[in-house]
Formats: sequence, structure tokens, C-alpha cells
Amino acid sequence: MIVAHLDLDAFFAAVEELEDPSLKTKPLVVGGNPHGRGVVATANYVAREFGIHSAMSCAEALRRCPEAMFLEPRHSLYRDYSRAVWDSVRGIVPTVERTGLDEGYLDLGEVAPDFLRARELAEAVQTAVRGTTNLTCSLGVAPSKVVAKVASDSRKPGGITVVRPGRESAFLAPLAVRKLPGVGPRSAERLSTSGIETVGSLAALSDEELRALLPGKVGRLLRDRARGIDPRELETQSERISISHEETFARDVSERERLHDELRRMADRLADHLRRDGQSARTVTTKLRYGDFSIRTRSITLDVAVDDAQTIGDLACRLLDRALADRPGALRLVGVGLKGLDWHRQLTLA
Repeated sequence: MIVAHLDLDAFFAAVEELEDPSLKTKPLVVGGNPHGRGVVATANYVAREFGIHSAMSCAEALRRCPEAMFLEPRHSLYRDYSRAVWDSVRGIVPTVERTGLDEGYLDLGEVAPDFLRARELAEAVQTAVRGTTNLTCSLGVAPSKVVAKVASDSRKPGGITVVRPGRESAFLAPLAVRKLPGVGPRSAERLSTSGIETVGSLAALSDEELRALLPGKVGRLLRDRARGIDPRELETQSERISISHEETFARDVSERERLHDELRRMADRLADHLRRDGQSARTVTTKLRYGDFSIRTRSITLDVAVDDAQTIGDLACRLLDRALADRPGALRLVGVGLKGLDWHRQLTLA
């Protein structure tokens, strides 16, 4: 298997710079209101020099860089650019799994006999993306998805990193354990308290040590990934493009009725988007951010894809109730996301 992970560099900010070239030399943040409770969606590389990064509060970004420019996301514009990017990619590599507007996996093994040719294809993909949209992208090429994803982040912006078979463990070993996909803040904290700071240290854990630190399937999965083991194939039956909407409140909200109302309003907007594009979704996710910035998500995957606001709203509210039962508290943000999008809408009975 030869797979590449493609990641567009600072995508939202890069698009805004193309639309207004004067922004290229200025610290630019795409996200919410810096005087409210918004969150950074992305920042250009000038802003990143001030330590600004995705998921940081916009208020903190403003403190770090008072002269930064803040723009609200323009998702319809980003979708147009994304569509052009992936059309150009498919002209070189036919089999693609899109995991977002700005990233996805490419089946290079389908068109490249070896890793030397795979690198040449990765360069051709970069040239095609740049020629079509003037955007830059970074690619990681590896024998598995997890290694390819980590590799794509190692030489940004505009780099190509190739990890050949047999070199996966050596490539991953020195990296901070948080760099491994699937290791969240809580897992990283638990590992750190036991002196596990690098991916190599996680990979070296014995079965007994692993059970004590990360019991169950998750622990075994993460250790396999730390060793470069990832048997997942590309998922192309229904491209995993996700759409979502979220709301940050001016003050933390605990009233369940208001939270439900917000989720149903988001469900209406997402359903309109699905119907406009002739799509339906199989997975509904509700996102919660508490006052301490900790995040919880709950998801449900259906047997049949849906596109109606009532069903999406009902599921989102049920998932919210589940999450709050596990951890009660006032919320700073709620959101609804849809995944497993199908371009051919299912027929439903009236």
C-alpha cells in the first residue's frame, strides 16, 4: 500500500490572501469575534509567529497580537476552492478519500509502482493544485494512513515527506506523543504522568504497562499506530467530507431548552445545505465546550443517510442529553456536525 495524505496549508487564511493579496504580509486570523468568545479556525503563517494557532480563543489571539486582522469564515467561498483543488487532484490520482475541505488521502499505489514514482506523483499533485488555485499543500507519503497523516505535517508549508516501508517506527519514535492521531489531551496527560512523552515510548510499552495506562481497545490501537501499524484502507464509497455549524455563547448556558433550540436551529441550516447540494448524511455529531474549554463530542451513525432537519435535530438533542448526563455543566459552545455525506440523496416517504 502506498498512500499519501494531502493537507492544504492554512487553507481558510490562504484563500483570504488570494482574494485580497494585501493580507499576505499581515497577521491574519480567520475565526470568531476577538471581543467575544470566538475561536480561531486558522491563522496565516505571519500570525503563527505570534503563537496563534487553531482552536485558540480569539481573545487570546488578540492579546498575543493586537495588530492581527480578524475575518469571519466564508464557507461557501472555501467550498468553491476546495472543489477546484480536488478536481485537479483526481486528474492525477483517481482514488481519493476526502476527510475535509482541506485534507484527504490519495491512493498512490493504484498509479505508482514504487515509492520513487509515488514521490514524483506527489510533486505533480502539488503542481496541479498550485496551477489550478494558487494554493499550496503539504503531502506525506507512507505505507499507511496514520504515518502519511503525521508525515504531511512535518514539512509545512509546501513540503513532501516520504516514509518508506520499514522506516515507520524510526520516523515516528522521536515525535511528541500528542502528534499521534488519536492521542487526545487526557490520554497525553495520563501518558505524561508515567514518563511517556514520545511516540517511541508509547510504542515500547508492554501489554501489562499498556493495560495500566490505556486499557481496552483504544490503548492497543494507539500502540499499533505508534509502531506504524494501521491496516485501514481508503474509504471511497461515501467520501467523508464533513459539514458543521457551532455557536459560541456570550455567557455560559445551562438551560436545556435553550441548548436544544440552538441545536435545532443549526440542524435547519445543515439540512438546507444538504438539500441544496443533493446530499445526505449518515453520522450526526454534537459538540460541547464547557466553561473550562474542555470539549466533549457524542456521535451516532445511522444505517440509512438522512437529510431532514427534524431527524438531525432530534438526534443532536439526544446526543447533547447523553453528554450532559456524563458531565453536567454550563456550556460555552454547542455545535452539530454531519459526516458520511453521500452525494446521492436517499428517497424518503412523505
